Amino acid sequence: MIVKSLLDVQREKVSMDGAEKAFKQIPISKEDGTPNYSMRVFTLKSGGYTPYHQHDYEHVNYIISGNGELVDETGNKKTLKEGDFALVMPNEKHQYRNTSDSEDFVMICGVPKSFE
Repeated sequence: MIVKSLLDVQREKVSMDGAEKAFKQIPISKEDGTPNYSMRVFTLKSGGYTPYHQHDYEHVNYIISGNGELVDETGNKKTLKEGDFALVMPNEKHQYRNTSDSEDFVMICGVPKSFE
């Protein structure tokens, strides 16, 4: 069994083109021996967002704190808040945005370990 505190996991700036004020931590990864999934935590600072992107696998998100939105390629927006879950299907183009003027938007993102 493995137990980690998020406070002990290194935070790195997301370096993908189109990302702004976005940071990533990976508390559980393939390096920990996980059989299938990695768990990542993204923090979007006020005004921050991920790039519009897509991938060939689904991913599941849980909102730890803050307020934001999930935007699809047509501009359709789904409001997200603490306690919400979101499922993004394979090849579905999407972007996460922090909609708060002052609070961080923090979410867990589960993806196949092969993505890491």
